[in-house]
Amino acid sequence: MSGERRVNITLEGPYAAKLAALAQRAHLPEGTLARSLLSTALDEVDPAAARITEILDGIPGAWERLEEGHRQAQAGEVIPLDELERWLS
Repeated sequence: MSGERRVNITLEGPYAAKLAALAQRAHLPEGTLARSLLSTALDEVDPAAARITEILDGIPGAWERLEEGHRQAQAGEVIPLDELERWLS
């Protein structure tokens, strides 16, 4: 298991419902299917900086979430990076 890292992702309602339906149809746990779908998407993505920007720009609400994260950081509502390592271990 070296090199593996656990990532928790929250899906919005329609995506969570679609994942649940696909998993049920495939007779797989949702997490297993989600991991496979994400791995496939990551394998196919072009790592060029311009392409990454295009992908990020295509995420609905991404800019607003970025602004909210910036506001939270300015307000001190974040975990310092040196403490974050303890949360990820």
